[in-house]
This record gives sequence, C-alpha cells and structure tokens, in this order.
Amino acid sequence: MGMTGKAGRWLAAFAITLFLVLNGTGRATAETLARFLPDLSPSDLYPEADAFGPLREDVPVAPVLKAGERVAWAFLTSDFVGTTGYSGKPIHVVAAIDDEAVLTGVRLVKHSEPIVLVGIPDAKVRALTESYAGLDLKAEAEAGGSAHDLDIISGATVTIMVIDDSLVRGGLKVARALALGGLAPEVERPRRELDPSVSETEGWTFLSGDGSIRRLALDVGQVNAAFTETGDARAIARPEPGPPEDAFVDMDMALVSVPAIGRSLLGEAEYANLARRLGESGDHAILVVGRGRYSFKGSGYVRGGIFDRIQLIQGDVSVRFHDKQHERMGALAAPDAPTFTEMDLFRIPAESGFDPAEPFRLQLLVQRAVGPVDKTFLTFDLGYRLPERYLLPLPAAAPQAVMLDDDAGEAAAKAALWQRIWRDRVVEISVLGVMLLVLTGTFFFQFQATANERVFYWFRIGFLTMTLVFIGWYANAQLSVVNLMALAGQLREGFSWDAFLMDPLVFIQWFAVAASLLFWGRGAYCGWLCPFGALQELTNQIARALKVPQWELPWGLHERLWPIKYMLFLGLFGISLVSIPQAEHLAEVEPFKTAIILKFIRDWPFVVYALILLLAGLFVERFYCRYLCPLGGALAIPARMRMFDWLRRYPDCGKPCQTCANECPVQAIHPTGEINPNECVDCLHCQVLYQSKTKCPVVIRKMKRRERTGAPVAPPANHPNTKQPESDLKEGTVHV
Repeated sequence: MGMTGKAGRWLAAFAITLFLVLNGTGRATAETLARFLPDLSPSDLYPEADAFGPLREDVPVAPVLKAGERVAWAFLTSDFVGTTGYSGKPIHVVAAIDDEAVLTGVRLVKHSEPIVLVGIPDAKVRALTESYAGLDLKAEAEAGGSAHDLDIISGATVTIMVIDDSLVRGGLKVARALALGGLAPEVERPRRELDPSVSETEGWTFLSGDGSIRRLALDVGQVNAAFTETGDARAIARPEPGPPEDAFVDMDMALVSVPAIGRSLLGEAEYANLARRLGESGDHAILVVGRGRYSFKGSGYVRGGIFDRIQLIQGDVSVRFHDKQHERMGALAAPDAPTFTEMDLFRIPAESGFDPAEPFRLQLLVQRAVGPVDKTFLTFDLGYRLPERYLLPLPAAAPQAVMLDDDAGEAAAKAALWQRIWRDRVVEISVLGVMLLVLTGTFFFQFQATANERVFYWFRIGFLTMTLVFIGWYANAQLSVVNLMALAGQLREGFSWDAFLMDPLVFIQWFAVAASLLFWGRGAYCGWLCPFGALQELTNQIARALKVPQWELPWGLHERLWPIKYMLFLGLFGISLVSIPQAEHLAEVEPFKTAIILKFIRDWPFVVYALILLLAGLFVERFYCRYLCPLGGALAIPARMRMFDWLRRYPDCGKPCQTCANECPVQAIHPTGEINPNECVDCLHCQVLYQSKTKCPVVIRKMKRRERTGAPVAPPANHPNTKQPESDLKEGTVHV
C-alpha cells in the first residue's frame, strides 16, 4: 500500500517525457538507394565491379560499372515493393540485376527486426540474404515466384519471408521496367468484366468446341518420350509400362465461376451452392476432371493438405490448392459429358490476384520413381483462355504503364503474404486455439476447476508444460515488450495490420491478452501463457520436490521491489520513442530470447544472465515475474480496469486469517487480505484454499459444526464480498 502517490509521479514524469519526444522529434528522412550506395562496394553487388553510375530519373536504379561498362543495375527493394517486417518498419535490401534478369549480388543494408537484433546473430540473416545472388528472375516469373527453395531461420521466419518476397517481387518489377531477360514491361490494362447477359446453358460438346472447356491428353508413349528427352538415365531406365497409345492422363478444365459455364456443367442447384460459397469475396472456381492411370490429385493432399501435383499460374501469380479449397463432384449435369474417374472443384482466392479475363494455365506435375525414395519430375501445361463471348467489350482507353507505387497491388501482395503464413501454420493455430478455450473455461468455471486440490495441481503443471514446450520452445511465440514498442512505432508512423498478422500465434495471443485484461487482468497471460513464466514455476516446483529452501521476502521490502518492473517498462518505452533499435537492444533485460527462442544456445553472458534469474527463482518463486519483467509491468498498468472480481474471499481473509497470504506463490495478497490485481498471476491457488477442508478456517468451522449437529453444510459464498453468518465468524475462530 502507499504506492499510489509514487506511481502517479512516475506516470506524470513519463507523460511529460512522451509529450517532449512527440513534439520535439522529427520524422527520419526517407531511406533511398542514394542513401545506401556510398556504404557499399560495387564488388558487393557484381564481381570485380568498381563503380556506381548516377541514378536514373525514370526508375530508381543505378548502373553498376566494371571498367566503365555497365554490367548490372542496383536497386533498393523498398523502392518497389512493401518490405514492412515484424518490427513494423521496412527491411531495406540492395540488390543488383544483370541484363539476363539474374541477381548478381544482394546486401541487407538496414532493418529494425527485434527478433534478429536481440535473438539471432545478425551475420546469419545477412548471409542468408546474400545467398539470393544467382536467383534467376525469368524462372521466378514463369513459376509465379516459386521456382526457388525458401530457406528459413528458426525464430526469424517472418523476417526471412519478407526479404524473400521483396527480392522476388521487387526484382521482377525492376526487370520488367527495364525489359531485362526478355521480360516485358507491365502495363495496366482495363480490367475485363464478365457479361451478365450470357446465361444460356450448353452441352459438353459445344463447350469443348468454343474453348469453354480445355483438354490435356497424354498417352504413355508421349510421357516416356518426354522423360527420354531429359537425358536422365535413371528415368529412361524405368519407362511407364504398357502400350504407347494407352491413356496416361486425360484431363479437362473449365472456369465454372462463370455463370453460364457453371450452370451448364454443374446444374442449377449445384451452381447456386457454389455461388453462395464464393459469395461477394471475389473468389473464382475451376472444375478439373480426369481419367487415365495418372491422378492429377495424387495422395499428398491427404497427408499435408496441399495438392502438390497441380498449380494454377497466371503471369506472376501462382496458386497452390489446399484441401479447404477443394470439393469432390459426384456427377456432371451436361448430358453428353464423358465418364471421368476424378471430378473436383478448386476455389481460387481473390487475394491471389487472379483475373478470369486473362489467360492462365494449370500446370500438371508428373513424377517418376527412380529409386527407393528418389523421384524425378516433368511438368505439362493445360492452357485456358475464357472465350470472348463471356466478356464485356474492352473500354476504349489505352493501356498505361504501371506506376511503381501501386498501392492496391502492394496491399494485395502483403495480404497474400500473411494469409500464406496463416495457412502454413494452421495446425499450430488450432492447438493454441484449444489451449485458449481450455483456459477460458477454467477461469469461467474456476470454482469447479479448483474443487480437487490434487487434480487441479496436475492440471496446472500440465498446462504450464504445454505452454513452455509448445508455445515457447516449439512455436517461438513468446510475447515481449518489444511487441508493444513496435505497436507504438506503428501508431506514430501510420498503423498497418500487415506487420502484426505476419506471426499468427503472437497476434492471436495479443488479441487474447487484450480481452483477458478486461476480465481477469494480467494474470491470464503471466500466470498461464508466458513460456518463461512457466519455466520459472516448473523449475521452482522441481526445487521444492528436492527440498530446496524457499525464501519469503519481508512484506515491506517485497512491496518496494514491485516498482522496478514498471520503471523498466516506462524507461524502455520512452527510449523507443526516440530510437526503437536502441530500445530493442536494452530490452535484453528480458531473458526470453535466450531461454525460449534460442533455447540457451547463445553467447555465454546472455546464458549466464538467464540462468541467474532461474537460479533466483528456485528460492523465490517467479522472482523475475515479481520484480523485473517489463512486459508484466506493461500488462499490470491497465489491470485495475478489469470489469469483474472473480476471486472469491471470506470476511476472515486477512482479518485474522493469513493462510492465503502466506501460501500465495507471488505474495500478491496484502496482510490485510486484499488481492493486488497488478501483481496477481491468477494461479487460482487461493481458490483451492477457499474450498480446502484442511486449511481454510471457515470451511473447517463448518465441517466441525456439521459433525456436531449433523446438519448439511451450506456451500461457500459465491461472491468475493458475500458475508458469512455472524455465528460462523464468532464460533471456533482459527488464528493463522
């Protein structure tokens, strides 16, 4: 108690500092290619290059010179595409591209990524970035950006994916703008619209004849000949058996999101269902049917949820279909349709950038086993162009060159990136969702959950183990005060959801934290979902089992150590308003990156620091959480805003009974009986004691009265402020 005045003075001082910073600090100058080139050697971007030429006025690129001759063009990725990383700030990469549209050199020149700065060696990320030298952008244009393998550094997934995306998309924009490698400049054509007046249904033969249905037919002889042309002796030695004229694969495709085609092939009822599922999202759908000995679906989607034998390609757009985008068809409505063994619908997401009026192709991957586990692959394309009769006439306006700052295109590209990340992590998202549901149920039904002390103890130990192993060591989803500093930076410079959506588990946890602050305060996260907090509690439980003595600080000292975490948070937050990189370095006061993200595989000073905190926690449970955690301090500040007081108390609590105060793992209960919501981690141990027949004086008195009179015992009070009958308070009072 008595800390209110001091806290008010701290907050007032912080508010003054915040005002001065926001009003006295100008925005940083824009980062451009001209800003970074003086710090680079030309040979970094092209072997034996010796100079840079002047920047072009029409496109922000600079020539890379070797003996006076231009050998490549240097560009900054953030000049062409959005490069916002996990920190909410751009990741700046300078690369060079030659006349054949091949990257000749890549350098990471500036970033503010917290995971990299305080968790992973900077050199490791720079080395991976530089490994993009040699990337052929012609192949990327043909494959829709998927012609290369994506390497990931554990703990820096979002950072690497942003760098990868910016190099591919930015490089393609430069190559097209300069017509390198035969890549034509992009032009912005008026978007063709579907003609709603075309509604008549037709038969299979008619639709095949006018191009509404396109076919790819390969026989065994054609496939064997194609593998022979590769020159791969292993593939040649294992030809497809059977007569050359036997059908290998015979597949047809149609764009059934076009109403006339959809009604003709699916029937009125099935098309109506499809249209309802597509809704107003702008999604489209294709029908793919096939027969023959080779399946265009394969079986990989059963294991991994992705159809790995087909992909849709339209220009730079590439769409791989997931099981959630797939639906089997039972029969075709066209009466003259052939018989097929496979009939499937695939949904094309609107965010992919697919344009139904432009040509596209469905690429079929044909594989051949060449060993016990080895396979070799060939691709065959099924091209498609929607017939003109389904489209409205072109507007008369002439096409215009694409502007480099295409905001709509950038927004779509960023959305596609984070949505891809979410799809790739659907299993982890589901597991976290189950954990949050279980925890929410525990809090809402905490009286029932804590009825059996032993069962609840092992439930909590199991949950904390899951938090440490899954959320922490497996998913690397430890929240940090750095997240809050990144949010503050975004709010100052223009908020965007994209950077926060890049890490789905962190985003979901912050959403859950925001909701839980209104209901339960900081304890829902600090006491249950924080991996480092779980590590402290689990190691302390092991120490108790080994009879390690437990120290309890005097209440006066304990109360005066609380403010340290608040001062650490306010200090870091104030510094972040001036320099986020500096604040991120100082955020090493959090041992999270060492103990959780990097699993103690780090330089020895960081490891020693983390181990010292864990060692202190063996004697003082959750030592770091109590006194030093700036994230805990940040979450504790709004803790008193919670709408409900869930923890039940008796009038005896603190007056005179001290059982809960003595057994509280973090000493969050005042000697007078009040629970401090700023320090409580909602471990619910006090609720176990509230019902204990061996420790709680009120329950013990009731048990004795029942033994004496044989009368039924009323259940404990259901509200924190519910008064017990006066006879209960006078009779059999137990002093603790």
